[in-house]
Amino acid sequence: MYRGREGQWAFFLHRISGIALLLWLLIHTLNISSAMWGPAVSNRLMVFFHVPIFQVGLLLVTAAALYHSFNGLRIIIMDFTGWGVKYQRQLWYGVIALCVLVAVPGLILTVPRIIHAATHGGAQ
Repeated sequence: MYRGREGQWAFFLHRISGIALLLWLLIHTLNISSAMWGPAVSNRLMVFFHVPIFQVGLLLVTAAALYHSFNGLRIIIMDFTGWGVKYQRQLWYGVIALCVLVAVPGLILTVPRIIHAATHGGAQ
């Protein structure tokens, strides 16, 4: 199954997306816990995390979450059905198609906001 083709890419991207989600969860937890130090610290961090580069990072983490969840369902299908391994390549292309279909509406809404914030000094 893992011979440098779709199966290998599915495995690699699943691991990378899992690490990205873990890092996002760590940053998110630290950001939320900053409220312990008062609103001044928390508000500064919120302003810091709303710069355009972090907004692009949030889009990438969202893509990672989509891929990780849909590919996880593909793995479940492969593990618990008699036909899943036979069609794992087609299932992976289905995962990619679902990710694109789900992500495009969000990108259409979000990317113009990020560009506007980047060109107008962060004001939305």
